Amino acid sequence: MDTNSNENKPLVTHIFTADPSAHVFNGKIYIYPSHDLSHDCPDDDNGDQYTMEDYHVLSMDDITAPCVDNGEALHMKDVPWVSKQMWAPDAIYKNGKYYLIFPAKDKDGIFRLGIATADRPEGPFKAEENYIEGSHSIDPAIFADDDGKTYVYYGGLWGGQLECWKTGSYNAADNSNGPKGDEPALGPLAAEMSDDLLSFAKEPIELKILDENGKPITAGDEDRRYFEGPWMHKYNGVYYLSYSTGTTHYLVYATGTSPMGPFTYQGRILEPVIGWTTHHSIVEYKGKWYLFYHDSSLSGGVNHHRCVKYRELKYDENGKIITMIP
Repeated sequence: MDTNSNENKPLVTHIFTADPSAHVFNGKIYIYPSHDLSHDCPDDDNGDQYTMEDYHVLSMDDITAPCVDNGEALHMKDVPWVSKQMWAPDAIYKNGKYYLIFPAKDKDGIFRLGIATADRPEGPFKAEENYIEGSHSIDPAIFADDDGKTYVYYGGLWGGQLECWKTGSYNAADNSNGPKGDEPALGPLAAEMSDDLLSFAKEPIELKILDENGKPITAGDEDRRYFEGPWMHKYNGVYYLSYSTGTTHYLVYATGTSPMGPFTYQGRILEPVIGWTTHHSIVEYKGKWYLFYHDSSLSGGVNHHRCVKYRELKYDENGKIITMIP
């Protein structure tokens, strides 16, 4: 490892950051994290302790260079439909501009996905007046395939409200009524985006995550089932869907031959970190692959005071990701 490397160290320490979505634009690394704030809210399974209000874009001239905070890129006061909790975002360059896609609660307390645009990767971003029609839940990850099509992957259990939509319409009472342990687990949702990235081109579908025998991963299989934080990347023509298992705190992945699945579970990427949540992105830079993730080491384990880190990600000769230990 390079002696000047920032690997496995907090990239910034003056603010708390989490949920890093890393991309390479114009030869530089840009990181789009959520911004943890200080407050007295108790921890709960609904995520009320995560009261984020704005986004800061981080950047690095090289993987070993200092990480720069480019300042506030978007605040919820400038997004007409948002009431609170601007959680994990992502970004993409298309049509000559930069798009930020983000989740937040609307005026009715329902998580939706919004879009904001900018002329520069660091922003500032200007939000659309309304959220994406038909969108809900959290953790959007946007992926551009080689054929020019763009997809978004999203969804989170518990506080992410995915269970609330199991009938096709929102019902807050269903938030604790997910599938039984022996039933197929809820998967992330995915949709092809319109060319202007302001709407879904097609109805979102639930992705299938299968075990080695081709059977759906069950809700009771908490070491492998989907919980939140999806990410999509492509390596040697194979689609890698990675995600957090939530309650067991693993980052894991499944692979498929199509961006819309089905996907077969393959294994763990990262063992549990300090803190309850685990959220990530995977990016290629100068011929190497990197995992960007977060933990709570900067605050000594406070769940809503997290820090963004990275480490090199490696594959074996068969394309399997080699498991990492924090």
